[in-house]
Amino acid sequence: MKQVTQISLQEAVAMVKDGDVLLQGGFGMTGNPVHLMHALAEIGTKNLTFIGNNVGEAGIGGGRLLRNGQLKKMIGSFFTSNAEAVKAAQDGVVEYELLPQGTLAEAIRAGGAGIGGFFTPTSAGTALAEGRETKVLNGVEQVFIPGIRGNVAFIRAWKADTAGNLQYRMTEQNFNRAMATAADLVIVEVEEIVPVGEILPEFVHTPGSYVDYLVQAILTVEDLGSSASVSSSKKVSESRMNMAKRALKELKKGDVVNLGIGIPTLVADLISEEDGIILHTENGMLGVGPAPTDGGGAMDYPVNAGKIPVTALDGSSYFDSADSFAMIRGKHVDIAIMGGLQVDNAANLANWAVPGQPLLGVGGAMDLASGAKKLIITMMHTEKNGDPKVVTICDLPLTALNAVDMIITDKAVFEFIDGQLTLTEVMPGATLEEVRATTTASFVEKLD
Repeated sequence: MKQVTQISLQEAVAMVKDGDVLLQGGFGMTGNPVHLMHALAEIGTKNLTFIGNNVGEAGIGGGRLLRNGQLKKMIGSFFTSNAEAVKAAQDGVVEYELLPQGTLAEAIRAGGAGIGGFFTPTSAGTALAEGRETKVLNGVEQVFIPGIRGNVAFIRAWKADTAGNLQYRMTEQNFNRAMATAADLVIVEVEEIVPVGEILPEFVHTPGSYVDYLVQAILTVEDLGSSASVSSSKKVSESRMNMAKRALKELKKGDVVNLGIGIPTLVADLISEEDGIILHTENGMLGVGPAPTDGGGAMDYPVNAGKIPVTALDGSSYFDSADSFAMIRGKHVDIAIMGGLQVDNAANLANWAVPGQPLLGVGGAMDLASGAKKLIITMMHTEKNGDPKVVTICDLPLTALNAVDMIITDKAVFEFIDGQLTLTEVMPGATLEEVRATTTASFVEKLD
């Protein structure tokens, strides 16, 4: 049986060379090889191309390398969670490339599988497709994405045996599994190393053939950043809760449902286990339950796509980010409920960027908008300054074309019926006259 060498943090980071492409596992700080990243920050290796879902948090994980000036380029899906990364990118201090989260995960999986690239419908017709090859396949416009490989991958597992077989804990598979396949040198930070045989074959998530070195490092609460704990107190306005309640009416027993951040997360608080609705989170979980009530964090619980600790209902399952987005693109998610910035008469959605504002992350929005069987957008009817958000033509960067099925705002419910934007309900506390006055999109009325 293969024996994988166990080395120190210092020995591990010495193997990273100036100019290397570094893959870093993790989703936020969950499953993040934070000890390896901090050790690398101490030795000053520079001109690195960093590839990961996000660049850690400010001063933590990849965020520490960024702060040190060690990164030449960042490739990821959600930099917004680190204000220093956003500023570095927008000031031109660091080069960056933004990819939809599912595209990033699949590109890494393709690179690890020796596949040169693939076509995906995600991001077609948006700014992220500019400059890329596109084709119409099976009647759908699709974008070509090259496979991604790195010189070195730093990943984190919960348990390893001496042969390098890895087992991940809860939602810590995320990007780690794919990255373990996609680098010339794979170094694993692991909580516990056990003798061969202690991890049963059916519980091995990454076979030891992918692993070059093991480093033992114990996770602490401080290593988890904003996911370290969760508050059970939450103040919600009546209008926002009304939107969540209306969205809940669209869900039925057995539906697989993905909830975006913001107003959609309120729907989760309304769902009981008896409802039989299966919540999906794109970082690798089916069967998401409510937030824990004991104040526990990511040391004790899985996390959702908002990096918030959640509970797991009976029958839940965990998987990696690449499999999660395969579910989405493969139309295995029945309904996605997402926030929005604008929706227009052509059912186009804009919800990921506002020019001039410090937003630099698309996350899984493009994948979900184009991949879910039904897309419901929940948003306030107008901006704070009164500008309408249900518009004739979106003037913000697009998330997906012709994708929206229903819009629920604090004033109205619209559905796209036979391609026509149709007002089907006026929300509590609003009037038909208000809806007409604050909507620039043309619509027909079909009220009961």
